[in-house]
Amino acid sequence: MAVTQRPVTGAALEEPAPEPGWRTLPSWAVVATEDLNIPVAAQSHMAKRAGAEVTELEASHAASVSHPQEIARVVRAAASSVKR
Repeated sequence: MAVTQRPVTGAALEEPAPEPGWRTLPSWAVVATEDLNIPVAAQSHMAKRAGAEVTELEASHAASVSHPQEIARVVRAAASSVKR
């Protein structure tokens, strides 16, 4: 994965964001407890601030690669709970 990853552009960090969706929309979060890139405390803080339904996984930053079934379960739960 690292071979294909590119650095983030300055524009991505400088562009102002509109009203964040997590303030008005339901949220789900997966907290990867073995993540060495984003501290677990930061992940948990953001999820709590968003009022997210949290799933903790003993996983690295690449939780979707190492735990695809668990990630898919969270995505299915989120999708099935949102009314169209």
